[in-house]
Amino acid sequence: QVQLVESGGGLVQAGGSLRLSCTVSGSIFSIDTVAWYRQVSGNQRELVARITGGGTTNYAESVEGRFTISRDNAKNTVYLQMNSLKSEDTAVYYCNLVQVVYGSAHWGQGTQVTVSS
Repeated sequence: QVQLVESGGGLVQAGGSLRLSCTVSGSIFSIDTVAWYRQVSGNQRELVARITGGGTTNYAESVEGRFTISRDNAKNTVYLQMNSLKSEDTAVYYCNLVQVVYGSAHWGQGTQVTVSS
């Protein structure tokens, strides 16, 4: 059974930083694609950043240059380093894993990030 556990959310002032973590179990993590999405209540979930098993990354335009996604395959963990946070970054952040072998997608429970202006 695939499980994703997120941590690292919280309250931070505008201009500050947070680092989110997503630890995965039950999958061949090193080859899977992992992404961070975010959702504001009433809106659609949007892609923030993605990293493939080979380390290729892509970012939403709104976070390019401020956020960095990385992975530690030895720890089955993906990180999202968020710098220069803005009030519009406030959302619930979700970790998403797509299993390369099965093509199935899995979600974490979400972690709240609140940026005060």
